[in-house]
Amino acid sequence: MRTIVFWVLWVWAAPVLAQPSFVDFQKTYPRVANAFKLREDTLRKQFAKQGLTYPPEQLYLRSFKYDSQLEVWVKEPGTSAYQLFKTYKVCAMAGALGPKRMEGDYQVPEGFYVINELNPRSMYNFSLGLNYPNASDKLLSDSVRPGGEIYIHGSCITVGCIPILDAPVEELYVLAVHAKNKGQDFIPVHVFPVRFATAKSKEVLEKAWQEDADLKKFHKPLVQAYEYFEKQKQLPLVAITPEGEYRVL
Repeated sequence: MRTIVFWVLWVWAAPVLAQPSFVDFQKTYPRVANAFKLREDTLRKQFAKQGLTYPPEQLYLRSFKYDSQLEVWVKEPGTSAYQLFKTYKVCAMAGALGPKRMEGDYQVPEGFYVINELNPRSMYNFSLGLNYPNASDKLLSDSVRPGGEIYIHGSCITVGCIPILDAPVEELYVLAVHAKNKGQDFIPVHVFPVRFATAKSKEVLEKAWQEDADLKKFHKPLVQAYEYFEKQKQLPLVAITPEGEYRVL
């Protein structure tokens, strides 16, 4: 009689480990963990006071060069309109009104950008990188040395960045980490020459336009985008022509 032997093969599967969230990953940096410890409770209370949901799912930033302001807007879950959360003071400004066009011109860029980098080890406490040069800048700026490394950061020094001091940048960094954790990979940042609705600022801008017709042409779509958002509290659609010019659709 034949003996039949059955072999049972046991396959051991390694347990699938949950991947850390972006918040948890960022907190592995001691500086980030400390910022959360220092700022998050205050942020939560500020959001609650304004009837906003914390943490935010989507952010939008507006910067006004001449007025030295950086606005933080948030969008509530299930809504289409942004609401203003806070306005930070920009503590230093380099250059003059107008776009950045080459490395070393000390200009703060003007136009439509996104935050594409969160740096927890910046020499300026924290920094949030703008995608300068964008597609427009690459066509209109110096082809060899357009410049780069433009950030919103702490401290109060700039050669073309947007500095808002250490405590504000810690708050903004915490908010940006939460937004990215909830799926917002790129935070829109619109950099305007002035706050167009402010009389003194508009007067300064119009004087610059009188001296430079090309500057007025460059600013036209920025004015349109600003006015659209003021009315709708939604982001306008912005395209870039083959010539590098902005077009608000």
